[in-house]
Amino acid sequence: MRTFDDAGIFAGHTVLVRSDLNVPMDDGTITDRGRILASAGTIRSLAEAGAKVIVMSHLGRPKGEPDPQFSLAPIVPELADAIGRPVAFAADTVGDDAKTKAAALSDGDVLLLENLRFNAGETAKDDAQRQEFASQLAALADDFVSDGFGVVHRKQASVYDIAGLLPHYAGSLVRAEVEVSDRLLNDPARPFTVVLGGSKVSDKLGVIDNLIDRADNLLIGGGMVFTFLAALGHDIGSSLVEKDRIDDVKGYLERAEAGGARIVLPTDIVMAASFAADAENWVRPVAELEDTPAGADGLGLDIGPESASAYAEIIAGSTTVFWNGPMGVFEFPAFAAGTKAVAQALTDDGNGEGQRLTVVGGGDSAAAVRSLGFADDAFGHISTGGGASLEYLEGKTLPGLDALG
Repeated sequence: MRTFDDAGIFAGHTVLVRSDLNVPMDDGTITDRGRILASAGTIRSLAEAGAKVIVMSHLGRPKGEPDPQFSLAPIVPELADAIGRPVAFAADTVGDDAKTKAAALSDGDVLLLENLRFNAGETAKDDAQRQEFASQLAALADDFVSDGFGVVHRKQASVYDIAGLLPHYAGSLVRAEVEVSDRLLNDPARPFTVVLGGSKVSDKLGVIDNLIDRADNLLIGGGMVFTFLAALGHDIGSSLVEKDRIDDVKGYLERAEAGGARIVLPTDIVMAASFAADAENWVRPVAELEDTPAGADGLGLDIGPESASAYAEIIAGSTTVFWNGPMGVFEFPAFAAGTKAVAQALTDDGNGEGQRLTVVGGGDSAAAVRSLGFADDAFGHISTGGGASLEYLEGKTLPGLDALG
């Protein structure tokens, strides 16, 4: 995979950069700038080298036509602040405004196109429709730099098809993400611990399958833990469970017993009367989850304090840690303690052997650490690609990386 550094100076070239600026928004206000800050390095480097930089991204899931609530316009001042230079904005993707403003760029200028998904060709399943949009984008530039790791698992016009139309390179963010992921898969310093949470075990089956014979420990939390507990015969009240995945989970438990990674499950759970921030809650051992004020109607919303302490101890003793998925409903303070304990353990020095790598696997995990007050540089690496990161660790071929050669 060639990076834009390998290609040398781009002075005078117009370079299309596929970034991932799909940040969370609340009524037009950006609530987490993480992806903007992560994307800034490549854009800044190209502009400083004298390139005319055209940045493209998506935001949310518009249905192939303009939708004001998903406009990238609010990103402009944040991106300008992150790269330390002005950013122009085109009100379309390949229309008259984009063409006019792209043609007017001088060396070092930066232009952000409107949301790619306002054009149905971006995500089209039809190859011809997707390739037509890619051709229109390619006509704006001389080179293509792929730097949106969060979308490299998608076969989309601005990610996959465009690489076949222009000289193409990986950006510094994509390079860093691939290097970290390769280290996790192929050369982790041991002990190697994988921490998995989130609501559904079905979202993590591929990762478990590929890492159970590579990791030393698999720590399970979040809503997915209740499918594991159900597989072991525990009553779980009204807690989330995927009954159709119980047999899969039993298979992984058997593989662990046969010599795979040690699967560690919580010994206690924070139960609640309802799914609400102010719900009555209590802690119970996993063998007594129904022994609660709400009886069978109680539901688990976090791992308990005993489990959080045990998980933190295992993490502290590990040299390599990959974490994806919160341990509980961290958005509610009463159910954030498990997630906070895991995050804190990842920021600590660990076993002090000097090789420690702690990786936060994007998505809800990245949102959690920031919302709980942790700085990005407290961790070895915070991925920008939740789904892409998981698919890479599952061993899948990612179209956006495959296209780069």
